[in-house]
Amino acid sequence: MARSHRSMRWGVAAATALVLGGGVFAAAPAEAAPPWPGHPGRHLVWHRIARGDTATGLAVRYHAWTRELLAINHLKPSSVLRIGRRIRIPVVDAAVPAKHHKSHKRHQKKHHKKHAPKHPWHHAGMSRDRVRHAIARSARVHRVPVDLALAIGWVESGWQQHLVSSAGAVGVMQLLPATGAWMSYYAGRELNVYGSRDNIRGGVLLLRYLRAHTRHDRNAIGAYYQGLGAVRSRGLYEETRHYVRTVRAIRHNLRHTGHPTR
Repeated sequence: MARSHRSMRWGVAAATALVLGGGVFAAAPAEAAPPWPGHPGRHLVWHRIARGDTATGLAVRYHAWTRELLAINHLKPSSVLRIGRRIRIPVVDAAVPAKHHKSHKRHQKKHHKKHAPKHPWHHAGMSRDRVRHAIARSARVHRVPVDLALAIGWVESGWQQHLVSSAGAVGVMQLLPATGAWMSYYAGRELNVYGSRDNIRGGVLLLRYLRAHTRHDRNAIGAYYQGLGAVRSRGLYEETRHYVRTVRAIRHNLRHTGHPTR
């Protein structure tokens, strides 16, 4: 996932292209959406593809079956979803929690409200030293190399929580809210990406996931920036290679001097 239209240096931590499980914190509405003809118990909602979206990830998010989502949109399992394309998602009515049964119009209005925090900011003014300690602590807990997590955090935000990118990525690890919702499944509870510690935990969990699904840290770093599916299907973009080199240089500095820039 290229960042050519990112307006600031700190960037978007890409949601990766594979989802293994079903921790759902952002459900799709079903009541006001039109039915899928010939398919009882299914209603259709429109979704515009954003950075990091994958068929499997959207199916988890919207309470749908991946194979049905692919079929209705004439997609193959290997298809790369084009950013900006609108697709239909067949929501399984019985899978939608009652508390998420809202009108489609209301959902769309909320969905398109840019940068509106679902939760209040929490510890957004943490000093860089405190952020550094929090990243290191989380990395040790989740068995991710501390210097790698620190390097990612530095390149993404300079170890600052109060940043929001033009694409809506938030905080120290520059997590999209959708990525935070996905990482909530692995955390075992809902994560607030607007909170420093939850943001860090989400980023570290994402990094752990990427390392588990790539053979080398080079590809894990690239997938954090570009998306795992795009890395697997297209290799590293030139912009991603630059990102990887930057992260590696910061990691080298941290190992040898303890400081990210010298």
